[in-house]
Amino acid sequence: MNQIAPMSAKTTSTATQENQQYLTFLLNGEPFAIGILCIKEIIEYNGLTEVPMMPECIRGVINLRGAVLPVLDLAVRFGKKPGAVSKKTCIVIVEVKTGDTSHDMGVVVDAVNAVLEIPRSEIEPAPAFGAKIRTDFIEGMGKVNGHFVILLNVNEVLSLDELSSLTRVTTQAETLQNTTA
Repeated sequence: MNQIAPMSAKTTSTATQENQQYLTFLLNGEPFAIGILCIKEIIEYNGLTEVPMMPECIRGVINLRGAVLPVLDLAVRFGKKPGAVSKKTCIVIVEVKTGDTSHDMGVVVDAVNAVLEIPRSEIEPAPAFGAKIRTDFIEGMGKVNGHFVILLNVNEVLSLDELSSLTRVTTQAETLQNTTA
């Protein structure tokens, strides 16, 4: 696994306004990034407990220092196949804000790359169409070394309201399937 670049403690307010830091990672070979301010920690992939009747994108839950956290597979959330678990697979613990409250949640990624500073001038708006994921999931497109990295809007991707409605729909579909079988 690539080492995560240490964040410099020495940042001026001008640099903070001009550059934003992102944790970059891979999903099915594609680069994505999440703003570093909502990342709490990165842990290795293990100790996952599956929970019945959850949407397909919820892999299960983990016990993190006594707290039970749901773990979401980002690839499945984006409508893709789940990635194979390897030595580089890890869980990124992120803080999701819903109104005035915040919740921690884990997301499965294939491999973490690095923490990068991307100047605001190198961030393009989300495309109106043609993206391989929902446009409301995209905060922007960061240009890094001549390539684009999809910058994710964590609060949209991990929306607790939407995930709970997915759970209700999944439960209703399973109930309907069991009654017609």
